[in-house]
Amino acid sequence: MLSICLISFIFLLLFSLLLFFYCLYFIINDLVVFLEWEILTLNSSSFVMTILLDWMSLLFMSFVLFISCMVIYYSDDYMAGDENLDRFIILVLMFVLSMVFLIISPNLVSILLGWDGLGLVSYCLVIYYQNIKSYNAGMITALTNRVGDVALLLSIAWMLNYGSWNYIFYLECMKTDYIMSLISFLVVLAAMTKSAQIPFSSWLPAAMAAPTPVSALVHSSTLVTAGVYLLIRFNFSFMDTFLSKFLLLMSVLTMFMAGLGANYEFDLKKIIALSTLSQLGLMMSILSMGYFNLAFFHLLSHALFKALLFMCAGSVIHNMKNTQDIRYMGNLVQMMPLTCSCLNVANLALCGLPFLAGFYSKDMILELLLMSDVNLLIFILYFLSTGLTVCYSMRLMYYSLTGEFNFYSLHSVGDGYWVMLKGMLGLLFLAIMGGSLLSWLIIPTPYMICLPLELKFLTLLVSLVGGLLGYELFQFSISWNMFNMNMYNLTNFFGNMWFMPTLSTSYLNYLSLRLGSFVTKNVDQGWNEYYGAQSIYSIFSNLSKVNSFVYYNNFSIYLLFFVMWIIILIVLSL
Repeated sequence: MLSICLISFIFLLLFSLLLFFYCLYFIINDLVVFLEWEILTLNSSSFVMTILLDWMSLLFMSFVLFISCMVIYYSDDYMAGDENLDRFIILVLMFVLSMVFLIISPNLVSILLGWDGLGLVSYCLVIYYQNIKSYNAGMITALTNRVGDVALLLSIAWMLNYGSWNYIFYLECMKTDYIMSLISFLVVLAAMTKSAQIPFSSWLPAAMAAPTPVSALVHSSTLVTAGVYLLIRFNFSFMDTFLSKFLLLMSVLTMFMAGLGANYEFDLKKIIALSTLSQLGLMMSILSMGYFNLAFFHLLSHALFKALLFMCAGSVIHNMKNTQDIRYMGNLVQMMPLTCSCLNVANLALCGLPFLAGFYSKDMILELLLMSDVNLLIFILYFLSTGLTVCYSMRLMYYSLTGEFNFYSLHSVGDGYWVMLKGMLGLLFLAIMGGSLLSWLIIPTPYMICLPLELKFLTLLVSLVGGLLGYELFQFSISWNMFNMNMYNLTNFFGNMWFMPTLSTSYLNYLSLRLGSFVTKNVDQGWNEYYGAQSIYSIFSNLSKVNSFVYYNNFSIYLLFFVMWIIILIVLSL
């Protein structure tokens, strides 16, 4: 009998291939299918379940399902010791289903179905291991994403002014109408929380408490990319407005902050999580400049190598008895050659090494930035962030490939988990070839980029300097660590994501929980209860008692009234 993992793997793989061929058909014939199912009409507003099938939604769904099937196949080995494996797979499938709902919806009400589904299921997956760390991580993930959910609910309420929630018809109006530009602001706020832009960045590394297969899915193609995808669909509503400039600044700062933080981090999964944060900043920034097709291109190519990177990291952690600290690693290439090869191919694709998946989108993004009219601050932060990406990638390669093995002298580290390896090899081909295949599909007409020689070589130069700096600094790690200890406050600031986790947990949550407690005790269950619900309850309770008394004692009351009436008549006759 086939396990639930294998059934899910086969079904998702076949469905992914089917969607990919449909996508090719839609691209060749320039087709868009728009389906509407009216559920309810209230006055002049209709609750409509809408499905938009175009090349973008079909291609993204195909990628999500392909990565999901590889992750589920990988989970069969990785989660083999889990007694509740079926429950885990069902949660992952619910997660994928929520993302599919989000992708195919051009309607804010039906988007909320997928959006809230992602938030709820991500909480269930983050707290999967059921310890204090997981509960804390799940709470910060749920509360931060709730801000975006509220923004989306407010935008749904505000869109009543249009009479329909099919935002796809009103994108131009939202930009020109100053009152309705509020919807654009709320949607951008929702996307910033889901894609963890500053100041909502702290939940993303915290969500690493989830099992590694979930991290591979979340950080590649589902939860964190939902915000980017929503803004790609909404791109006409905020282009060339103040919102786009604000989003550009926030996203570039997110890139820079994540790149710096990853160079100070020693937790393998958190380094890769911060690299995801950096790449999300890259997607958001190029999207805010108006190149939404390019943002979508990088979103897909990033999904391929990031899923592979997490799966390789999971294999390493699994072999090293659940140790995530990279300082215990070293010279792993001797014992795990296949896993390390996959890990470093994904790492080099992340750096944008020519002709791997990340190169085609990342190089074009940087060259289009050089052609855009951005200011000096954005320009410097962009290229510094690119250098930092290569820097932490080289650091990771240094700790995994070279040096001495720093784990137990008696160990069983090796490429023994064949099911996990097959899952990784399924993504390896696309991490190498995916970028070129996607560039042919998404950008059939090449961009004309005309730059002077020094700017053309600037991207390559920044990457080389970043890689060299990363390797040299961490080769002499003792002197580098001493320097960090001497500059402790600065190191603490950079390594702790600019104190965002502290602010969003210790202070903001503390203040909000204290305020919530005060409002609950003194307002909701205090004076409000006394003069509101409880007062109304006591009045109606007393009235019902009188009513009951009258109802159950009607004969005696009738006699009493009859006697009183006789007495009154006698008195009046006298």
